[in-house]
Amino acid sequence: MTESAPANGIFLPSIETPTLTKAELSELLFERIGLNKRESKDMVEAFFDLVHEALVEGKDVKLSGFGNFQIRRKAPRPGRNPRTGEEIPINARHVVTFHASQKLKGMVQGDVPADEELE
Repeated sequence: MTESAPANGIFLPSIETPTLTKAELSELLFERIGLNKRESKDMVEAFFDLVHEALVEGKDVKLSGFGNFQIRRKAPRPGRNPRTGEEIPINARHVVTFHASQKLKGMVQGDVPADEELE
């Protein structure tokens, strides 16, 4: 496994689908901000608890300069079993969608320098 270093200086393993874990986020807070490990872990957990709680309550979550998580209701619809071709009803449900901010989209496209802070 190789490592890649983006402009912000955070090293993440370079794999097909990289995953940033809560433990890695806690470690970054510990290293870059100087919080102790317990405070770092608690801060990451509190952040995700707040996001989770808001989404469960049906509220949108807006992270300035990053994007929005929104709850969308999907209507019931007919489906089909791909193996048998049998029609199966798909119930109405709620799904979480993510829409990247213009700034994040610009950074991904290379239009905005990656070393600019997300606001």
